[in-house]
Amino acid sequence: MASLSASSQSTTSAGAQLDSTGISASLKFFVSNLRTLVPTHLTTDNYAIWRSQIIKLLRASGFNNFLAPPTSSQEQQSHDITQSFNNANEWSRTDQNLSAAICSMISPTVLPYVLHLESTAAIWTALETRFQSSNRSKVIQLKNELHNVTMKDQSMIQYLTTIKNLVDRIAAAGSSIDSEDIIMYILNGLSPPYQAFKNTIRTMQSSLSLDNFYSLLISEEIHVQNDLSRNNTLPDPQTALYIVRSCSKRSRG
Repeated sequence: MASLSASSQSTTSAGAQLDSTGISASLKFFVSNLRTLVPTHLTTDNYAIWRSQIIKLLRASGFNNFLAPPTSSQEQQSHDITQSFNNANEWSRTDQNLSAAICSMISPTVLPYVLHLESTAAIWTALETRFQSSNRSKVIQLKNELHNVTMKDQSMIQYLTTIKNLVDRIAAAGSSIDSEDIIMYILNGLSPPYQAFKNTIRTMQSSLSLDNFYSLLISEEIHVQNDLSRNNTLPDPQTALYIVRSCSKRSRG
């Protein structure tokens, strides 16, 4: 658990040179570049990605200690230390700047849930509490959709786009799917004309990258469409028999 002292020392080491307002260079960089380095605001759909981006930037700037509140014993110990080194004001100033910067990256639909909170740690904890359980439910729901998706009458590009959208949404919710599993889901949802292709892929000895698999799918779609087109142009057996008999009668007449 981070302490006030640890956070103060982290702040000081991250940007020892303070300007006339007591703002460190690292804090200035974080606040000034936050919107550029984290281009998306937090919504109900992108918490995992947004959280990862914010944490990386906080760690790079030396401010990740502000995400966790200090314990009571650490708070008392750090209070004595910060009084000696006059770091309490610096810590509080940094914390308020960080919390304001993070709030500026939260969408209006989410902001009311944390707007009343007064520290970076409190805001961060509230967001984790709100989103982690809902994200787990969302991942389960999306994986179930992925398990049941089928090609039906879609083109191959449309079908693969449907799969990709689900995989991307699962990633945005904080989970991931192995490439082999993605290939399995795609194969399971292919239409009956692709049965021979499915059998071939499933019996392959070597692993297959997604890019190569996609190329094979597009190529197979062309073959399937050609076969279907060729079959549609051939007369059915009854029609063919009628044509043969008609030609035979005309030749005898």
